[in-house]
Amino acid sequence: MNYEEEKGRMEAPHHVILEGREELSVSGVEEVESFDENVIVMVTSQGTLVVRGEDLHIEKLSLDGGDLRVEGMVESLTYEDEGRTRPGFFARLMGG
Repeated sequence: MNYEEEKGRMEAPHHVILEGREELSVSGVEEVESFDENVIVMVTSQGTLVVRGEDLHIEKLSLDGGDLRVEGMVESLTYEDEGRTRPGFFARLMGG
């Protein structure tokens, strides 16, 4: 990606709202990579977000607006930033 493309690309706002571990709303969703009743993997403007739980169902998905709504028992939310260029916390802490 050249400089002009990077400059013109705006990062979508990203919000995660979890209500009672049973209703999850996420904004800034760019793509849903995979999903089943136990794991949902999505690419957001802030990295790849993995949602783990039980009986997870996507109730609403709007990639135009970047909004996703999930219902079910949420057990964990994890960001996996493997492909990102920004160093992780420990790399920055150690001077890397």
